Amino acid sequence: MKVPKNVFARDPRLTETLIKRKRVYAGAAVDFRVDTVRLPNDRLATREFLDHPGAVGVVAFLDPGHIVLVRQYRHPVGETTLELPAGKLDPGESVTRCIKRELREETGYSARRIRPLVNYWPTPAFASELLYLFVAEGLIPGRFSPDPDEFLQVVTVPFQQALQWVRSGKIKDSKTVIGLLACALWRRSSR
Repeated sequence: MKVPKNVFARDPRLTETLIKRKRVYAGAAVDFRVDTVRLPNDRLATREFLDHPGAVGVVAFLDPGHIVLVRQYRHPVGETTLELPAGKLDPGESVTRCIKRELREETGYSARRIRPLVNYWPTPAFASELLYLFVAEGLIPGRFSPDPDEFLQVVTVPFQQALQWVRSGKIKDSKTVIGLLACALWRRSSR
């Protein structure tokens, strides 16, 4: 089967047109919206979604074989998770500034080198969040200073062990799964 030409181009046969936007909840981290849209067949439909400012995450290498992760309790799933250091963009904040801030706040480290890895929508069916993932190398220890409502533990693990935890289902957080797998592919292709 042939890939369609301009497969990523906007297609009027698929595009919905916004008719009305209503914010039904304004939160500290996300807003909840209910939009009325016109479908390509001219019917109206409702789209409910979380409006999110975007976030960053980082695969932070302490050395070529070890990465820094954070443990934290996540209320929606009722479990302690192991995740990439990450956080939400502040209003007007650049992605570059955000990744440097989040790495420092959540781990205490700053990095000599930060490179983009991949950007993705975690759940485009019901959230507008765009997540930017990076790779950080040349870590420099500093002061650990999480937000007042964040209770984190910094954990150093072998990169290959983290990949095994993804394969076994122990790591379930999407940004961590995607970041680790994308980083493994990137490292393999750059050899």
